[in-house]
Amino acid sequence: MKKIETLKVGKIYEDVSLERYTSYKLKGKAKKVIIPDNIEQLIKLLNYIKINNLKYKIIGGGSNLIFKKDYDGILIKLDKLDKLEIEGNKVIVGSGYSTMKLALKLARAGLTGFEFASGIPGTIGGAVHNNSGAYKSDMGYVVESIKVITPDLEIKTMYNKELEFHYRTSFLEHNPGYICIEAKIVLKKGKSEAILEVIEDRKQRRIIAQPLEFPSAGSVFRNPEDNFAGKLIEDIGYKGKVIGGAKVSEKHANFIINNGNATGEDIIKLIFEIKNKVKEQYNIDLMLEQEIVD
Repeated sequence: MKKIETLKVGKIYEDVSLERYTSYKLKGKAKKVIIPDNIEQLIKLLNYIKINNLKYKIIGGGSNLIFKKDYDGILIKLDKLDKLEIEGNKVIVGSGYSTMKLALKLARAGLTGFEFASGIPGTIGGAVHNNSGAYKSDMGYVVESIKVITPDLEIKTMYNKELEFHYRTSFLEHNPGYICIEAKIVLKKGKSEAILEVIEDRKQRRIIAQPLEFPSAGSVFRNPEDNFAGKLIEDIGYKGKVIGGAKVSEKHANFIINNGNATGEDIIKLIFEIKNKVKEQYNIDLMLEQEIVD
């Protein structure tokens, strides 16, 4: 097998700490992290992975991931796919672009409709994949189309209806062979000052309501219909509950924080204890908003 290092597929890092690549700042290592410089390198890398049947995962900002342990495959980060073009009310943005950075940039450009993303960490590719959202809006409301690499390693445009956006999920989540490389977002003209005021107000509310001073991955569970996951977790008495280095936040019960040296296993144990207790007491199946990676 030809060595991956000889392929010229971008920067390659070996035995990298997962703390650098997850917002939970978990202990553990990734065997390889590769950051392609462009789409051509990404396709070449994916082809090599496919031919050699290697384990891999595309990651964005790692803001929704729980690694159980060391990752013995290849993590591919799309940081370099970060182009940004703004033309009138249409935005073309690479999947590696920061979601929060884009929200601020668009607000300053006087475009409204993306304010909901100002507190969502991670990248555009991850936000499309998860249909990230807040304040009764999400990516499904603003994405007109995306460009993907298909499982056959072809580049294809997919339109909003094909993407099956639903609450915190999309076509991409259920078809992991498709990789988002670019999104086209359509917004409305607004007043920059007013948009920035909304963003600042929401930021202050998050500081008060969420444990932003600790490593976490945001909301752990999706809100059930006509209910709130945080309230259910409080009602079972799990606010402040600790397993190892993982703790249910006392500020917001739908956040699990890394209280020091949490492992992926600590967080997963706490998640499943909560799921079981809520099911037992209220007959509600809480759905995980985060992803557990083997």
